[in-house]
Amino acid sequence: MNLRLPLIVAALTALAAPAVAQTAPPLPRAGLYVDPHRYQADRHRYEMDRLRQQADDRAAFARQLQLESQLSRMEVQAARQPDLALPAGYRALRSPEEERALRQSATERRETVQSGVGEIDAWLDRDRTEPQR
Repeated sequence: MNLRLPLIVAALTALAAPAVAQTAPPLPRAGLYVDPHRYQADRHRYEMDRLRQQADDRAAFARQLQLESQLSRMEVQAARQPDLALPAGYRALRSPEEERALRQSATERRETVQSGVGEIDAWLDRDRTEPQR
């Protein structure tokens, strides 16, 4: 029985250790009076300052990564071979007779397409009561 007691105490101590680690730190110097509300407010303020500093560090790191990515993209774009500069396509100058002939042929093409569409519309709108052959 004497051997069991130290084992039980050791097991309970091992289980209680994580719980002690998660509790709030004790008030400073037990002999001095410290207002617990003020102490808690100070702890909250310090924690908020730490979190703000952490957020500022993350934001600075994000800005740094953004600048590095922009620089990398600019380097890649600068290393590309430039596109060949093609001269602007100039419209061929035509005589008024050629322009008129082109307009008439375009009108004829447009009328031919419209007549074909009209035939299709007429076929779709046909009376379906007629016997099919």
